Amino acid sequence: MDTPLGPFSVLADGPVVLASGFTVDEGALRRNVHPSLHGMYRPDPGPIRAAVDAYFAGDVAAIDEIQVRQIGSPFRSQAWKVLREVHDPITYTRFAELSGNPRAIRAAASACATNAAALFVPCHRILRTDGSLGGYLWGLDVKRELLQHEQK
Repeated sequence: MDTPLGPFSVLADGPVVLASGFTVDEGALRRNVHPSLHGMYRPDPGPIRAAVDAYFAGDVAAIDEIQVRQIGSPFRSQAWKVLREVHDPITYTRFAELSGNPRAIRAAASACATNAAALFVPCHRILRTDGSLGGYLWGLDVKRELLQHEQK
């Protein structure tokens, strides 16, 4: 689908997001999808598209209603759950604390890097301790624009 930040694609099982990102490359989306979920792509884009449209129209909480399915280690699974509860930017250090292990800063960053459901699991809200952006799979320009959009 088209967004103000360019194309946004979703792999879904019905109304449940398995992977999403600012790309048209399906292969790029599949990279972080757990192998057991491959081939489960039966999209029902109606509610997903509506949530993305509402998000970019200013209702940033609209993405919170979309279900997401990701499979990972116990720490990553917990971290992805925590990300869905982060509504304002926080540091990787704080994110590690909220995820249950204050010393697991690199593991928290890795959870962000392997997050398949961008936007719906808002890893773009995690920043370095010095306030700089850090990384983002879909590019720092997209991360910066998402954060600016959410601050409005």
